[in-house]
Amino acid sequence: MKTILTIIAVIFIGTVAMAQDTSKEVKVDTVAVGVELNIDIQKQTKGETEVARLYKFKNSRVKKELSFKTKKDRAKLA
Repeated sequence: MKTILTIIAVIFIGTVAMAQDTSKEVKVDTVAVGVELNIDIQKQTKGETEVARLYKFKNSRVKKELSFKTKKDRAKLA
């Protein structure tokens, strides 16, 4: 019973608070400003020919860099 009365009280207070409209709408003057778009596109062409290196296996450079050895990786002799 207490929970039902609490829910009804919360809903009632919420609707009363929303029903009070004390703020008035303020008219805002809008200003239209024109926009100029001056976009210059320049293409640059290179005369150089580049050669790409082809690897037999995928990600071979990454695997080579990740397969480094450190002093702590080596086996210790007793």
